[in-house]
Amino acid sequence: MSNNSRLRNVLTIAGSDPSGGAGLQGDLKTFSALGVYGTNVITAVIAQNTCGVASVYPVSPQAIREQLAHLLDDVALDAVKIGMVANREVAEVIADVLRKNRPRWIVLDPVMVAKSGDILVDDAGIRAVRDILVPLADVITPNLPEAAVLLDAEPPASLDDMEAMLPALVELGAPYVVLKGGHLRGDTCPDLLATPNGHAWLPASRIATDNLHGTGCALSSAITACLAKLPADAEPSAPKQAIGEAKLWLHAALEASTRLNVGHGRGPVHHFHAWW
Repeated sequence: MSNNSRLRNVLTIAGSDPSGGAGLQGDLKTFSALGVYGTNVITAVIAQNTCGVASVYPVSPQAIREQLAHLLDDVALDAVKIGMVANREVAEVIADVLRKNRPRWIVLDPVMVAKSGDILVDDAGIRAVRDILVPLADVITPNLPEAAVLLDAEPPASLDDMEAMLPALVELGAPYVVLKGGHLRGDTCPDLLATPNGHAWLPASRIATDNLHGTGCALSSAITACLAKLPADAEPSAPKQAIGEAKLWLHAALEASTRLNVGHGRGPVHHFHAWW
């Protein structure tokens, strides 16, 4: 089997979701749906369902270091997605290990606020994500509230506000920024993509659904999968195309989410819409 035809190995470093729609469970479903082999390191055990978060139990930094070390001692990874990081010590451990064993792609979803509005990360953890993990990442995928937290600013309320905020996000150090506009009102869900060669809008129609649980996890893990499949000699425009493909996949997963019946709150997207 040639190097370009083998299945890619990817990793999610994230918290758990017992309902299966977000966190590492949702990430692993996304990886499988998009044809890459998923591995995982758990950062927090979260008591939650489709209605909200009850409790967060962070995994110790030492346990996270051991999970990463043993995995990377055995499995060659093409891409890593970093999700929930509960505190500074965990961010430092992740950065230390990944600097020594860097994959081609690192995608950071700065998970700080759940869809229910629950705050998932302490203040020191927020600063660590901004100062330690964002510069380590190739791609970051903040939604509008998360971007506001990263910059200690007000969330954008318009497309113009999103464009005005983008340069400050780029200055944090990641070469690709996907600023997600789903929190804006209106008939569309435009994301704003910054690349080393400029920025572009990634438009999409808004789908009338309450099944929004785990959409941020699904997009970032889909981006991770699509980037992992790029050949080493890909064109400079290929990462932008991969990010666009991931957004299209998520849009279809949202459209198909009505086929699921999970919980009484915000249900999950249909990760396996193309298979089931």
